[in-house]
Amino acid sequence: MADDNDIETVRRMLDRLYATRSRVPRLDVITEAETMSLSPDVLHLFALLPPGAYTRRALVDQLNSAIVAQGRGYSFGTLD
Repeated sequence: MADDNDIETVRRMLDRLYATRSRVPRLDVITEAETMSLSPDVLHLFALLPPGAYTRRALVDQLNSAIVAQGRGYSFGTLD
């Protein structure tokens, strides 16, 4: 289950991914997520991403959709 540390780690990861780019390919997102110290539950959310390149907003929307679809909104919260 995700905790506050996971949420903060994902936010830092997003900041790093989008520091110099406006769109990031799925493979780069997954590779970055795998290098972070995230719980298996959170890593699973990244595996659910469809192929493509994402703006930060689109990536956050996709992750939030996966969180809600799996009924983890109360335990994990959503990203902004």
